[in-house]
Amino acid sequence: MLKIGITGQGGFIGKHLYNTLGLFQNEFEQIDFQNVFFESKEALEIFVSQCDVIVHLAAMNRHNDAEVIYQTNIELVRKLISALESTKSKAHVLFSSSTQEERDNLYGKSKKEGRELMMQWAQNYGGKFTGLIIPNVFGPFGLPNYNSVVATFCYRLANNELPTVDVDSDLKLIYVGELVDGFINEIRTGESKDQVLVPHTSESKVSELLSLLEYFKKEYQEAGIIPALKNRFEVNLFNTFRCYMDIKNHFPVKFTQHTDIRGAFVEVIRLNVGGQVSFSTTVPNVTRGNHFHTRKIERFSVIKGKALIQLRQIGTDEVLNFYLDGANPAYVDMPVWYTHNIKNIGHEELYTIFWINEFYDPNDPDTFFENV
Repeated sequence: MLKIGITGQGGFIGKHLYNTLGLFQNEFEQIDFQNVFFESKEALEIFVSQCDVIVHLAAMNRHNDAEVIYQTNIELVRKLISALESTKSKAHVLFSSSTQEERDNLYGKSKKEGRELMMQWAQNYGGKFTGLIIPNVFGPFGLPNYNSVVATFCYRLANNELPTVDVDSDLKLIYVGELVDGFINEIRTGESKDQVLVPHTSESKVSELLSLLEYFKKEYQEAGIIPALKNRFEVNLFNTFRCYMDIKNHFPVKFTQHTDIRGAFVEVIRLNVGGQVSFSTTVPNVTRGNHFHTRKIERFSVIKGKALIQLRQIGTDEVLNFYLDGANPAYVDMPVWYTHNIKNIGHEELYTIFWINEFYDPNDPDTFFENV
């Protein structure tokens, strides 16, 4: 059982890594990290002394004064090295650097020099060190105007603002889930590597990214249509976009009912992708679900009975409650990394139609149980 600590645990990449490691509780034990540990030599040493593996993600990405970025990032590295030396730690340190290392800016300089300082610690004190050179990272829950242009575009579009392209450069991108898989692979391998060039998994011009996200907004947010998703990159980008929408106020979305003397007709879903449609009945007071997905796109459509659908983002406490009634059929879509359930709160059977964008595979279900 490896004991793993993540500096910057609450940041964009740190949160995803922390949550994913939590899916392997028989393999990893997580040592909690708080940013205030960097303000206390004793607290940082206690943290370091507990860890077999330390993933150093804590860093400043943006500031009006580039010199502040440089000084902050180097100081964080020096404080971590001091704690490693004081505790005589032999931990495996994984260092998050950037492809900006070779650019003429102080952020890139801080990452390169920080990586080299960590290499020297490992060589001088017998520790393990892996330095990862990482391309542009995108994914759910990144901060707009801070973590990536994807986060900025998604946030502005989802909130009916107008994004603009300042420089139409070519971006080499990696989805945060793919990056986390890379971290975990290096942790499991346990080998020292001074410099690991993490390969990008997709490439796009900034204008092409914006065009695709505008398409998602038009098709999905405005029309409720699941858009055509031609590859894994587009699925990842779509799942990223969905997490920037105002979920609390967007759902439930009511269907349009067409009624006449014969009864009613309701169109449940329009989609330009494949997948699987399922149907369930649920007796009163029974709850289904209490699980989350990391890649799947899923829709719950209530067509008869009364239901409570609940969602909670993993790692947070806020529970979103959506009340649906088959008398006015409606749907709720499940964002990735949100645990969710559905409960029959009526006095008759609840009828629900489920759509998900891929066939169920028992060997790779992408279904993780956690109570809402």
